[in-house]
Amino acid sequence: MLRGVKVEAIDYGDRKVFSVASFNRGVASWLTRLPTVWVEGEVTELRRQTAWQSVFFTLKDPASGACLGVTMARTRFDALRLDLGDGERVHVFGRAELYEARGDLKLRALSIERFGLGDHLAALERLRKQLAAEGLFADARKRPLPRLPRRIGLLTGNDAAAKQDVIATITARYPPARLLVAETYVQGPRAAGGMIEALRRLAGAPELDVIVIARGGGSFQDLLPFSSEALIRAIVACPVPVVTAVGHEGDTPLCDLAADARASTPTAAARLVVPDLGELLARLDRARGALEGGARRTLERERRRLDTVHERLGRAPMLDLERRRGRLEGSAGRLRALSPRSTLARGYAIVRGEQGAILRSAAGLLPGARVEVELAEGAFGADVRETRP
Repeated sequence: MLRGVKVEAIDYGDRKVFSVASFNRGVASWLTRLPTVWVEGEVTELRRQTAWQSVFFTLKDPASGACLGVTMARTRFDALRLDLGDGERVHVFGRAELYEARGDLKLRALSIERFGLGDHLAALERLRKQLAAEGLFADARKRPLPRLPRRIGLLTGNDAAAKQDVIATITARYPPARLLVAETYVQGPRAAGGMIEALRRLAGAPELDVIVIARGGGSFQDLLPFSSEALIRAIVACPVPVVTAVGHEGDTPLCDLAADARASTPTAAARLVVPDLGELLARLDRARGALEGGARRTLERERRRLDTVHERLGRAPMLDLERRRGRLEGSAGRLRALSPRSTLARGYAIVRGEQGAILRSAAGLLPGARVEVELAEGAFGADVRETRP
């Protein structure tokens, strides 16, 4: 009999023999007396289905290779929102249990935490606040990307898919582009130093106008070098604009905050740094057509204006002659109005004395004096009979 559970045994002479079911049941009962514990290991063989009530994975000891199966209620696992992946190191809190039908030892998980994640996140948050206070993440210090870069630097890992994505997209969108690739470590303890040195070499290359830092997805620990303070300061100090494309859409290493532009994927980064040649040529064609149309409209407008001016010039002499004739006629009219003849025509007469002088007064005339009277039509002589004052 196993302690705590009565198990029927079969007597074979002086020997008591337990069936497999009895043995497993006894062991399972004994395991329930063990306390809950924390177990550390790497997640492997993670299996989760919406229709399943439980999530299954294996904890592996990276040092010895020892493995332990783990089960956890799916609702509890989903509530943690850890988005775990194979290869991540975790601490699992739970208790041991035995699946009696198969004799499988499992760890029934009650909670899971990423190993060391809390400390890393706290340190990164402190660093983020410090660098933000220095203005390293400010939008005002970020530079615009060149419209048509003469040369593009690419900082990436050796034989990385990210490198091929950037190169393929750039050459497809803008075949004249010139690329300078610097391969270095992008993971592990040597990654930050390697990237800083590669960034320095690229920035010193002649005619280089922009640098792309590209890396594919990875675990939280894999991407830690991209949050290195030294790398962030190197990006800020870089003399040319820097574009980062690190990890997946949800990943935000601190280098993304320091870069002049951030892309969600290496392919998106390539689209940022070069235009599409086909679209560029199409815009040039549209601009050329607009210029030609504008030139034609301007020429037509000037031609109409010249025609109008020519027509006006053709009429100008006649108009000037008419204006002059009008002025002359006006002057002639005024002269005629002031002419003595006009005065005579209104019934007046001009009287002249013996010497032909015009008489303006009766003084000095004596009776019997001879005078000449001029009318509007004709004249006559007369003798003065009397004068009146």
